Amino acid sequence: MEVDRRLLTVIVNPSAGRGRALRLLDGVRAELDRWAADVRVAPTRDLAHAGQLAAEATAHGRVVVALGGDGLAGAVAGAVARTGGLLAVLPGGRGNDFARGLGLPADPRRVAAELAGFRERRVDLAEVAGRPYLGIASVGFDSDVQVIANRTRLLRGRHVYTYAALRAAAAWRPVRFTVTVDDEPPRALHGWTVAAANAAYYGGGMRFAPDADLADGLLEIVLISRTSRLTFLALFPRVFAGRHIHTRHVRVLRGQRVRISADRPFAVYADGDPLADLPAEIVVRPAALRLLVPPARPAAPQPDQAVRRLDAVSPRVVRAVCARRRTPASRGSRGGR
Repeated sequence: MEVDRRLLTVIVNPSAGRGRALRLLDGVRAELDRWAADVRVAPTRDLAHAGQLAAEATAHGRVVVALGGDGLAGAVAGAVARTGGLLAVLPGGRGNDFARGLGLPADPRRVAAELAGFRERRVDLAEVAGRPYLGIASVGFDSDVQVIANRTRLLRGRHVYTYAALRAAAAWRPVRFTVTVDDEPPRALHGWTVAAANAAYYGGGMRFAPDADLADGLLEIVLISRTSRLTFLALFPRVFAGRHIHTRHVRVLRGQRVRISADRPFAVYADGDPLADLPAEIVVRPAALRLLVPPARPAAPQPDQAVRRLDAVSPRVVRAVCARRRTPASRGSRGGR
């Protein structure tokens, strides 16, 4: 489909990042108006509505610009891919992990100013039970983490996910998963988490699948086997630099399709939202999405920077964890991303 890159429809989630996207909207629009011929703003009520808005914009040959969190970007990406449109992502939510993986600045106004110089790239789009996502879908321990993160109001940004992981670990019981990749025999896993990654980051800066490639037509399937809580907590800081995959407790597989079941109910979360209940199948659609990306590929964050970032928030997080609260059930409510 022909798209005029000077015609933009900004789909904004007013509640993303506790209203961050809405607060920055005027500045974003001002930067876009400097170079675009026509900029329209479309506030969204929910993810389904966001998909409808994206399909309408694409039908009129307009670039779809998602201003919100990872959940909004994933929902909009599905609609854009189906209609053959062109997508740009501006970080306006809480985690902004997909934008982080693209090397975008944290300020969406700066991205808006630079968007005219972006290039188009074909990237993969993943789906769980038919629902699209851009980043990482995970289940098990991560399901409990997301429930806590989506209910947390005391912390903001990446601190939320670190706090939620520590809270969830206190009440965690290992799960028996059955994982089937492509046409291989089923694998049994007794452990923490199964994840299917299309991109590298989740959880507000955790480099969970460091070798994930948006354009290789494959999912990075990360399996975390059973460990003691103390071992898990000792290894946890490594995830910010992607060094956890080099431990004996983590195994990484690759495939185009993965089927997951477990010995108790869980919701599969992706980009901060629950997309399906187990059992579930996750697939990748190679080169399904036209995406605007920066002209040069940025370097990944250095490990020492990532570890210092975790150390900086630890005292605050630990104090919050010490407040004894019950861990919610694995099948939680939707997040407000």
